[in-house]
Amino acid sequence: MSDSTPLRWHRVLDPGQLDEGRATTAMAGKTSICMTHYEGKFAALSNHCPHQGGPMGEGAIENGLLRCPWHGWDFHPTDGKAPGFDDGLCTYACEVREDGVYVGLEDEPEHERTKTDVVAETMVAWGVDTVFGMVGHSNLGLADALRRQEKAGHLRFVGIRHEGAAAFAASAYGKLTGRPAACFAIAGPGATNLLTGLYDAKVDRSPVLALTGQVDAQVLGPGAFQEVDLAGAFSDVAAWSQTVYSSSKPAELTTLALKTAIIERNVAHMIFPDDVQTLPAGDAEAGGPEGRMGPAAIAPPQESVEEALGLMRAAKRPVIIVGHGARFDMEAVTALAETLQAPVLTTFKGKGLIPDAHPLACGVLGRSGTFIASYFMNEADLLIVLGASFSNHTGISPKYTTIQVDMDRMALGKFHPVAVPVWGELSVTLDAFRAGLDGGTAAVDVRPEIVERRAIWQAEKASRAADDQGRGVSSASVFAALSELAPEDAVISVDVGNHAYSFGRYFECKRQSVLMSGYLGSIGFGYPASMGAWCATGGKRKSIAVTGDGGFAQYMAEVTTAVQYGMDICHVLLNNSELGKISKEQRAGQWDVWKTGLTNPNFSEFASSCGALGIRVEHAKDVPAALERALAHDGPAMVEIMTDPELI
Repeated sequence: MSDSTPLRWHRVLDPGQLDEGRATTAMAGKTSICMTHYEGKFAALSNHCPHQGGPMGEGAIENGLLRCPWHGWDFHPTDGKAPGFDDGLCTYACEVREDGVYVGLEDEPEHERTKTDVVAETMVAWGVDTVFGMVGHSNLGLADALRRQEKAGHLRFVGIRHEGAAAFAASAYGKLTGRPAACFAIAGPGATNLLTGLYDAKVDRSPVLALTGQVDAQVLGPGAFQEVDLAGAFSDVAAWSQTVYSSSKPAELTTLALKTAIIERNVAHMIFPDDVQTLPAGDAEAGGPEGRMGPAAIAPPQESVEEALGLMRAAKRPVIIVGHGARFDMEAVTALAETLQAPVLTTFKGKGLIPDAHPLACGVLGRSGTFIASYFMNEADLLIVLGASFSNHTGISPKYTTIQVDMDRMALGKFHPVAVPVWGELSVTLDAFRAGLDGGTAAVDVRPEIVERRAIWQAEKASRAADDQGRGVSSASVFAALSELAPEDAVISVDVGNHAYSFGRYFECKRQSVLMSGYLGSIGFGYPASMGAWCATGGKRKSIAVTGDGGFAQYMAEVTTAVQYGMDICHVLLNNSELGKISKEQRAGQWDVWKTGLTNPNFSEFASSCGALGIRVEHAKDVPAALERALAHDGPAMVEIMTDPELI
């Protein structure tokens, strides 16, 4: 710098802070400085060794020279010169004043827009408002671009404790809204930690944008530190995966990524080499969705509609089966059900799409289901399957005459032939069905039967809720209480295990939305998903996590994330000190029960130590009051309920 350059002075050390013969790191604004105290003189040097960038402030002064901690290169402690060489450390103006040591720096230059700024701007234009992830050494340029968008109020960045939780949270966000959130990680292990949550999104058709750092493009291939072939690693889980290079058009790549995620309801992945992230973007414009996607409301072929109408007009006991794929079309589904007087059954993933109190609602069908649903399935003469995948968990038999409607043509007749496969957007298709049924149908009114069957099931549930073997609370009693107390608009994220089966059977949905790891069935989903749900609703709806002890323990550190961001999450933890679902499967297969017992901490005390409300319950009579207190709490809360692994 010239003598005439105006300086901005920063106090970097308190009086007496740095002893003679020592070096330390200090910050002057955003600039990292190596401060030295040698032979009575303070000096300010560059904190980056010119050879490999080693942090000079972490070095030591030995024999009159400041030694780099990484590879031992020596520099003079006050003038920064390397004896015998023509390189060295740059120096900064330094003054010792009465109140401490000051360093003078030129004003930092105005930020120059980068390629990753264009990426972040394009994400915002496409409606991405939430990023879950962890900032690290190989994604700092992109992280800074996201920081600028957060500072401008355009998105929220949630710093998590494990990248797997980031991917699960993003998957849950997409399942609830149909819009993509992003998950964000460094190269190598950070990126590979995303994979399980991304597979959850892939198989459950949830749009997610995955952003991963990568080693410098110039060293890709030989095997640099934390180098992993990310394009290869993500090739199966991502419908679209591309690396952003120096010659790439970042807005176009981001647009293609988000278009793929939204239209294909899948994972899109972008890889950012470290050295590309800060390249100047010049006057490159951000992208957006305008003119890039046509409307999704596509009508089905008329011949398919007529064929389906012929079956519906003649059916006496039609049944509608609703899957998670119908979650944004329930107004049209309910209207068709009322026209046909048809019972509505849901898959496990579709639980809650129709309130259990609706006169035609019959609950969940299949392994997690109710006696009501199985009865009407068995009595049906026509199945109308909407947005469901025919999982063996649901048990939709191929022997029934079936009309299947799906927007995904590959999903039609995927596992066995159906009588009428209808390719079309659900709401448009169902409106066409209703219009064609104006002349009436042969369907009988089954609502009195539903009332009768519901009474039988309610009595059975009450009986099970009262069970007590002296070894813990029954799951039926937990979900009876939660059914009464959960806010009607809550979002409930359910983990994997016996508690999930019990939730499917016993919880009475009103208007709550239910999220789960469906086709992947990944343990650990529940708590991170509740964070995703809280972000997706902007904190305007109560987020409830329902987990077992086995699943929660995998991501229990995320309680600190919930506390840090003030997430209004009520966690209902069913603790039976066992992987109860696995024990049950071992018994069913006539195996010895082996390695399913768990040693747990007091989870409620753990939650309290993190700054959340923690309550432990050991008796059924105390469950309602504990839930009421936790649900009323403003912020993260946990009710740990000691449950009997056999009373499910």
